[in-house]
Amino acid sequence: MPARAAIFAGAAVVLIALRPGASLAEKADRDKPTQIEANRMSADDARRMSIFEGSVVLTKGTMSVHADRIVVREDADGFRFATATGKPVRFRQKGDPKDRKEGVWTDGEALRVEIDDRDEKIEMFERARVTRDQDEVRGDYIFLDQRSEFYSVSAAKGAAPSSPAGRVRAVIQPKNKPAAEAPPAQR
Repeated sequence: MPARAAIFAGAAVVLIALRPGASLAEKADRDKPTQIEANRMSADDARRMSIFEGSVVLTKGTMSVHADRIVVREDADGFRFATATGKPVRFRQKGDPKDRKEGVWTDGEALRVEIDDRDEKIEMFERARVTRDQDEVRGDYIFLDQRSEFYSVSAAKGAAPSSPAGRVRAVIQPKNKPAAEAPPAQR
């Protein structure tokens, strides 16, 4: 398999932190080999492009991506840009442990996912959804800048503000307070 098949090296595909300061992905995943399985693969070395089609499964460390098709392009500096499409594209990845707690799994899906390895940016298009722990965000477009851990969620363009498709939805679960901070019990 050509070296450019290692597209998601460091891309940590679409891991969206739903809380500021949350770890996006296990740092160890960056050093793991990328494995891609598909029904078909074609490569055009002159155009620096590889196409994986048919039940594509990409794994790298704790990350897994399932798509119908992944197109990988490489620039002159060796950075990779990928477009994954599916009905939907699904991903899963585990974050780094934090505060002596095991890392949290992040799951997501969208009809199209674009990954920019150079700028460490990920964009999710059409029926995008990300769940981390028990928190969830939904929208037609989700953007993630992995360097700054900034993300934004937008509704469908042209949708009426009162329609469900014209809205962004977030469900953020309350976090349990440590026993020392809990209010005293009523008698």
